[in-house]
Amino acid sequence: MKGHDTALVDVSDEVLAKSKLAITKSLGRIQEKFSQDPKYGYLEGAEVFMSSALKRLTLTTDMKAFVESADIVIESIVENIDAKKKLFAEVDKVAAPKCIFASNTSSLPIAEIASATNRKDRFGGLHFFNPVPVMRLLEVIKTDDTTEGTFNALMKFGTNLGKHCVTCKDTPGFIVNRLLVPYLGEAVHMAERGDATIADIDMAMKHGAAYPMGPFELADFVGLDVVKFILDGWNEKFPDVELFRTSPLLDRLVSEGKLGRKTGEGFYKYDK
Repeated sequence: MKGHDTALVDVSDEVLAKSKLAITKSLGRIQEKFSQDPKYGYLEGAEVFMSSALKRLTLTTDMKAFVESADIVIESIVENIDAKKKLFAEVDKVAAPKCIFASNTSSLPIAEIASATNRKDRFGGLHFFNPVPVMRLLEVIKTDDTTEGTFNALMKFGTNLGKHCVTCKDTPGFIVNRLLVPYLGEAVHMAERGDATIADIDMAMKHGAAYPMGPFELADFVGLDVVKFILDGWNEKFPDVELFRTSPLLDRLVSEGKLGRKTGEGFYKYDK
């Protein structure tokens, strides 16, 4: 959308086909807004926007072909430290020396991921928020090894994408998730103790704190497996922090495959 030639690399053509469908739908919603705005020339300008954006996007399973000439590589795979380190070690072998690496991790240490490469000085975090075309925030993470030049380039890149960039040390959860995930966990503990019902806790936070979603609605939206993974990881690393303690209710739902909206049931049931 912002004029960058972009390659989306994934593990199979089947996954890429689903991704293209999702991206096309997302661009279509933006195109619809543009078609009603004189600033974009109404419908004609919207059609040009849509076609030019899609022309700049390449979907491929051939990582090497596009990484070799890339200025920046942003990883957004499964939230698993070993998988991320393995991927970056492979990318590091073929990327140009100028290329900057960034991880979209929401909970894992950037420095530990970067340790798998030979460019820790050109490695940082770019934590986008879902849905990315709508959410304006971007957390830019600098490690002790990240150079000022790399950090400034990441900040400039994020700003040029139209994001409100904030920066944070390489600390668990950065800013938003460091506050948000313990909040979700404490809501579950309240329900486990019988302090209040799930529905009433959600209602209280929506109407008392003006949150768009209550903690249980939000956890279902994020994915209960993701919430559990983050809390478990932090609890293992910082066992004395009370806010990171595990939850039997959350553990049970995840073990039963009730992961939230994506599976049709979590704390609530959904029409698939």
